[in-house]
Order: sequence, then structure tokens, then C-alpha cells
Amino acid sequence: MDLIPAVLQAAGLFLATNIDDIIVLSLFFARGAGIRGTTVKIGVGQYLGFGGIIVASVLVALGAGTFLPPEVIPYFGLIPLALGLYAAWKAWRGGEEDDEEKVAGKEVSIGTVAAVTFANGGDNIGVYVPVFVNVGPAAVAAYTVIFLLLVAVLVAAAKYVATRRPIASVLERWEHILFPIVLIGLGVVILVEGGAFGL
Repeated sequence: MDLIPAVLQAAGLFLATNIDDIIVLSLFFARGAGIRGTTVKIGVGQYLGFGGIIVASVLVALGAGTFLPPEVIPYFGLIPLALGLYAAWKAWRGGEEDDEEKVAGKEVSIGTVAAVTFANGGDNIGVYVPVFVNVGPAAVAAYTVIFLLLVAVLVAAAKYVATRRPIASVLERWEHILFPIVLIGLGVVILVEGGAFGL
């Protein structure tokens, strides 16, 4: 395996399957704006969720189909759908009375970031499995290392996007509406594209 082509292929694979995460992560950064430890929590959550995607991909590639049958993957959409509905319910229930909380930001949970990342990883698993099946264990290890390095770049890019002045002001003002809409939309897309519930 030539090093440069393998690195480029792994980077291309990562970008193709994770570029949409920038939007979701940017909303997490907007949600936790001004709260200490937000970047660390988002980073740890992203690594946990992506680690789950890698483990699931490797297990399926090794033939552990009983662990994660392909027909189960579309139902991951229920995770962001449920989180989005809960966030929408909280925003609706809170109304306009939490202006102070909106300015100060809201606590971001490592578990929520990890769950959304993993749920959004159905396409990743679908793409990584055939690649992992066709390359040797050394290549899978190399891909994994490159993927994990690129997770940090993805988190940094999302933070950069979320903290640009014009974007930050829009996110700060509309985050309480955009956050549940994006999660609900993500959940519905995962369910529909995967054919869950016969959709």
C-alpha cells in the first residue's frame, strides 16, 4: 500500500462522509456559546460517536452482521429525531422567558453529541464496510488513524464557522429554532433514505 495514495483516499473518504457534520457541530457550538468546557465536550462527544462508527464498521466488515445487521442502520435516525423533538419541546415550553439563558448559552452534553454523531454515521458505515473488506488489517488501522486525526480538524472547522461574526450572530439569535429543526430533519432523512418503517 503506497502511503500518499492511501492517505489521500482516507481523507477523501472522511470528507465525503462527514462534511455534513460541520453544520450540526456548529449548532452545538452556538448552543454552548459562553459556557466553559463546550469545546472539550463537543470534541469528546464527536470522538466517542465517531469511535462507535469505526468499531461498528470494523465489526460488520469482519462478518459480525448479527451485531449490526444493515437493515438496523436506518433506525439510527430515531436518535436525532427524538433529541430534536425534545429540544423543540424545551424551546416551545421555555418561550421567551429565558432571554438570559439564550445570551449565556446552554450546557452541551457529551452524550448528546456522541449520540447524534453515531446516528448520523449510517452512511459512514455503509461506505467504510466495503472499503475495509477489500483492504488488509494494516490499511484499516491506517485509515482509522487518519480518520481520528481528521475528527479534530472537523471539530476545529465547525468551531471556526460557528464563531465567525455574521454566522455567530445568526446562530446566537436562531439557535433555539435551528437546533431542533436540524436534528429533526437529520432524523427524518436518515429514516427515509434508509427505508425505515417501509418509507
